[in-house]
Amino acid sequence: MSVPDRSIDPRLLASAEAEFLDKGFIKAELKTICENADITTGAVYKRYKGKEDLFCALVEDIADSLIGFMKKRSEIDFSSLTDEEIYDSWIMTYENMIPLFQMLYEQRCKFKLLTDKAAGTRYENFNHEFVTLASYAYEQFYDEARKRGLARAEVTREEFHVLISSFWTCICEPIIHDMTWEQIEEHCRVICRFFNWKEGIMLGKESGNV
Repeated sequence: MSVPDRSIDPRLLASAEAEFLDKGFIKAELKTICENADITTGAVYKRYKGKEDLFCALVEDIADSLIGFMKKRSEIDFSSLTDEEIYDSWIMTYENMIPLFQMLYEQRCKFKLLTDKAAGTRYENFNHEFVTLASYAYEQFYDEARKRGLARAEVTREEFHVLISSFWTCICEPIIHDMTWEQIEEHCRVICRFFNWKEGIMLGKESGNV
């Protein structure tokens, strides 16, 4: 009875990751991936339907995690939150942002594949889909802040989409451009100063409950 060669899977995934990072999905060659992993194309097709299936296997976990996180942010039960908690949710600090950068930095290769190398795959519109979800989540918090008399500015759905798009770009770019961790730490401090949501929505404590 033959024993499956379990050493193939990590070799294959490592080779695929390197090829996709270097050339992007469209220009990457399955033949090159196989040669660098020292396996046959037949071994790939026993495990994956093809090149796109192989690419998706590399990014699906981080994509699902990010989408799942943002969906949860869109399903908040605001009745359980105090005015203070609503107010604080708009205050962006280094301490509450750096864990996100740390997670993305630790998975930087897969994150770069997902956000910058996925053209031609079912993940090619991931950035737009994520921004749409994030914009909706921010709108829910904004509407609640307005309802409670905490936010005075009028911000349209279109404006939120533009702002969240630029915010997401600021999160992605340091990873895509291979910043060092020290550079990312400083970048985190900069965007926390730059994206002053409190001023953007004219957040105040006039409701008397904060």
